Amino acid sequence: MSDQAIPLDAETKAFELPEDHRDELRLWLRLLTCSTLIEGEVRRRLRERFDVTLPRFDLMAQLDKAPDGMTLSDLSKRMMVSNGNLTGLVERLVSSGHLERRVSELDRRAQIIRLTTTGRAEFRTMAAEHEAWIADLFGGLTEKEQRDLMRLLAKTKFSARRAMSGEAA
Repeated sequence: MSDQAIPLDAETKAFELPEDHRDELRLWLRLLTCSTLIEGEVRRRLRERFDVTLPRFDLMAQLDKAPDGMTLSDLSKRMMVSNGNLTGLVERLVSSGHLERRVSELDRRAQIIRLTTTGRAEFRTMAAEHEAWIADLFGGLTEKEQRDLMRLLAKTKFSARRAMSGEAA
Protein backbone atom coordinates (compact mmCIF):
# COMPACT_ATOMS: atom_id res chain seq x y z
CA MET A 1 0.00 0.00 0.00
CA SER A 2 1.37 3.43 -0.93
CA ASP A 3 1.73 6.42 1.35
CA GLN A 4 -0.62 8.38 -0.91
CA ALA A 5 -3.76 9.53 0.92
CA ILE A 6 -6.94 7.63 0.13
CA PRO A 7 -9.89 9.97 -0.41
CA LEU A 8 -12.54 9.61 2.30
CA ASP A 9 -16.16 8.89 1.46
CA ALA A 10 -18.73 11.28 2.88
CA GLU A 11 -19.73 9.07 5.83
CA THR A 12 -16.11 8.46 6.91
CA LYS A 13 -15.26 12.13 6.39
CA ALA A 14 -18.18 13.16 8.63
CA PHE A 15 -17.01 10.78 11.35
CA GLU A 16 -13.25 11.37 11.15
CA LEU A 17 -13.22 15.02 10.11
CA PRO A 18 -16.49 16.59 11.29
CA GLU A 19 -15.08 20.09 10.93
CA ASP A 20 -14.90 19.49 7.16
CA HIS A 21 -18.70 19.32 7.05
CA ARG A 22 -19.37 22.79 8.40
CA ASP A 23 -20.20 24.12 4.90
CA GLU A 24 -22.54 21.21 4.09
CA LEU A 25 -24.32 21.61 7.41
CA ARG A 26 -24.67 25.37 6.92
CA LEU A 27 -26.03 24.74 3.42
CA TRP A 28 -28.57 22.22 4.75
CA LEU A 29 -29.69 24.65 7.45
CA ARG A 30 -30.00 27.47 4.90
CA LEU A 31 -32.13 25.27 2.61
CA LEU A 32 -34.30 24.21 5.53
CA THR A 33 -34.71 27.80 6.72
CA CYS A 34 -35.72 29.00 3.25
CA SER A 35 -38.21 26.15 2.86
CA THR A 36 -39.68 26.76 6.31
CA LEU A 37 -40.00 30.53 5.74
CA ILE A 38 -41.70 30.13 2.38
CA GLU A 39 -44.02 27.36 3.56
CA GLY A 40 -44.98 29.36 6.64
CA GLU A 41 -45.83 32.40 4.55
CA VAL A 42 -47.88 30.34 2.08
CA ARG A 43 -49.74 28.71 5.00
CA ARG A 44 -50.45 32.13 6.51
CA ARG A 45 -51.72 33.61 3.24
CA LEU A 46 -53.92 30.60 2.45
CA ARG A 47 -55.44 30.76 5.92
CA GLU A 48 -55.97 34.54 5.89
CA ARG A 49 -57.15 34.91 2.30
CA PHE A 50 -59.15 31.69 1.80
CA ASP A 51 -59.53 30.10 5.26
CA VAL A 52 -57.81 27.01 3.80
CA THR A 53 -54.99 24.87 5.14
CA LEU A 54 -51.95 23.92 3.06
CA PRO A 55 -52.88 20.20 3.13
CA ARG A 56 -56.34 21.04 1.78
CA PHE A 57 -54.77 23.18 -0.96
CA ASP A 58 -52.28 20.39 -1.80
CA LEU A 59 -55.06 17.80 -2.02
CA MET A 60 -57.12 20.01 -4.29
CA ALA A 61 -54.03 20.68 -6.45
CA GLN A 62 -53.53 16.95 -6.99
CA LEU A 63 -57.17 16.48 -7.91
CA ASP A 64 -57.13 19.48 -10.25
CA LYS A 65 -54.53 17.59 -12.32
CA ALA A 66 -56.85 14.57 -12.52
CA PRO A 67 -60.27 15.70 -13.80
CA ASP A 68 -61.61 12.13 -13.69
CA GLY A 69 -60.55 11.79 -10.07
CA MET A 70 -58.20 9.50 -8.18
CA THR A 71 -58.38 6.78 -5.60
CA LEU A 72 -57.44 7.60 -2.03
CA SER A 73 -54.47 5.26 -2.42
CA ASP A 74 -53.19 7.13 -5.50
CA LEU A 75 -53.66 10.45 -3.73
CA SER A 76 -51.73 9.28 -0.69
CA LYS A 77 -48.83 8.13 -2.91
CA ARG A 78 -48.71 11.43 -4.77
CA MET A 79 -48.90 13.46 -1.58
CA MET A 80 -46.56 11.10 0.30
CA VAL A 81 -48.93 10.70 3.26
CA SER A 82 -50.92 7.77 4.59
CA ASN A 83 -54.52 7.02 3.59
CA GLY A 84 -55.44 7.68 7.20
CA ASN A 85 -54.03 11.20 7.02
CA LEU A 86 -56.20 11.94 3.98
CA THR A 87 -59.45 10.40 5.16
CA GLY A 88 -60.48 13.25 7.48
CA LEU A 89 -59.41 15.88 4.98
CA VAL A 90 -61.43 14.20 2.22
CA GLU A 91 -64.46 13.93 4.54
CA ARG A 92 -64.33 17.67 5.31
CA LEU A 93 -64.00 18.58 1.62
CA VAL A 94 -66.90 16.30 0.68
CA SER A 95 -69.02 17.90 3.43
CA SER A 96 -68.13 21.40 2.22
CA GLY A 97 -69.11 20.53 -1.36
CA HIS A 98 -65.57 20.74 -2.79
CA LEU A 99 -65.15 17.00 -3.47
CA GLU A 100 -67.36 14.15 -4.55
CA ARG A 101 -66.87 10.41 -4.19
CA ARG A 102 -68.02 7.51 -6.28
CA VAL A 103 -67.28 3.80 -6.28
CA SER A 104 -64.63 2.74 -8.77
CA GLU A 105 -65.95 0.81 -11.76
CA LEU A 106 -62.71 -1.22 -11.82
CA ASP A 107 -62.56 -2.08 -8.12
CA ARG A 108 -65.81 -1.84 -6.15
CA ARG A 109 -63.79 -1.61 -2.91
CA ALA A 110 -62.11 1.62 -4.01
CA GLN A 111 -63.63 5.08 -4.18
CA ILE A 112 -62.77 7.70 -6.76
CA ILE A 113 -62.46 11.20 -5.37
CA ARG A 114 -62.68 14.27 -7.57
CA LEU A 115 -63.23 18.00 -7.36
CA THR A 116 -66.76 19.27 -7.81
CA THR A 117 -67.36 22.18 -10.18
CA THR A 118 -67.37 24.49 -7.16
CA GLY A 119 -64.23 22.89 -5.75
CA ARG A 120 -62.38 23.25 -9.05
CA ALA A 121 -63.41 26.91 -9.45
CA GLU A 122 -62.40 27.79 -5.89
CA PHE A 123 -59.12 25.91 -6.20
CA ARG A 124 -58.21 27.69 -9.42
CA THR A 125 -58.82 31.06 -7.79
CA MET A 126 -56.54 30.03 -4.91
CA ALA A 127 -53.94 28.59 -7.30
CA ALA A 128 -53.71 31.83 -9.28
CA GLU A 129 -53.07 33.83 -6.11
CA HIS A 130 -50.68 31.16 -4.83
CA GLU A 131 -48.65 31.45 -8.03
CA ALA A 132 -48.46 35.23 -7.60
CA TRP A 133 -47.34 34.79 -3.97
CA ILE A 134 -44.56 32.44 -5.00
CA ALA A 135 -43.44 34.87 -7.71
CA ASP A 136 -43.38 37.60 -5.05
CA LEU A 137 -41.38 35.46 -2.62
CA PHE A 138 -38.77 34.74 -5.30
CA GLY A 139 -38.97 38.26 -6.74
CA GLY A 140 -35.60 39.22 -5.28
CA LEU A 141 -33.85 36.80 -7.64
CA THR A 142 -33.07 37.60 -11.25
CA GLU A 143 -34.19 35.18 -13.96
CA LYS A 144 -30.59 33.98 -14.27
CA GLU A 145 -30.34 33.44 -10.50
CA GLN A 146 -33.58 31.46 -10.57
CA ARG A 147 -32.27 29.27 -13.43
CA ASP A 148 -28.96 28.79 -11.59
CA LEU A 149 -30.78 27.88 -8.38
CA MET A 150 -33.00 25.40 -10.25
CA ARG A 151 -29.92 23.81 -11.81
CA LEU A 152 -28.10 23.60 -8.47
CA LEU A 153 -31.16 22.23 -6.66
CA ALA A 154 -31.56 19.57 -9.37
CA LYS A 155 -27.93 18.62 -8.83
CA THR A 156 -28.52 18.58 -5.06
CA LYS A 157 -31.55 16.31 -5.53
CA PHE A 158 -29.49 13.94 -7.67
CA SER A 159 -26.70 13.96 -5.08
CA ALA A 160 -29.13 13.19 -2.25
CA ARG A 161 -30.76 10.36 -4.20
CA ARG A 162 -27.35 8.93 -5.04
CA ALA A 163 -26.33 9.04 -1.38
CA MET A 164 -29.63 7.43 -0.34
CA SER A 165 -29.11 4.57 -2.77
CA GLY A 166 -25.63 3.92 -1.38
CA GLU A 167 -23.73 4.82 -4.56
CA ALA A 168 -20.20 6.10 -4.10
CA ALA A 169 -19.64 9.82 -4.58
